[in-house]
Amino acid sequence: MAAPGAPLRTLRALLRELRHAAGRSYRDSPAYRHVLAAFRAHRVTSEKLCRAQQELHFQAATYLCLLRSVREHEALHREYHGRGERSPQEVAGLVGFRLPQQPGGKG
Repeated sequence: MAAPGAPLRTLRALLRELRHAAGRSYRDSPAYRHVLAAFRAHRVTSEKLCRAQQELHFQAATYLCLLRSVREHEALHREYHGRGERSPQEVAGLVGFRLPQQPGGKG
């Protein structure tokens, strides 16, 4: 995982991933409300420097990495998951090869 960037950028990316996971009704989800409440509670003000801000930011960046990885894993699983027996032409196309042409036009 890369070093965390700006907290606002992390918050926006985290909310974007929640939108991907929950669909249109992501604003009604408890995860959305929790993330916003946590970021509001741990923001830095002029009166205090909150060390928990960095901890929250690191946890949010870690959770963002998890959500992205799960989404990408599901996409790869849908694409490459076995669908039963495949023909040799399909298997060759899947890995980027072409089967050689047989002499006499048989293939």
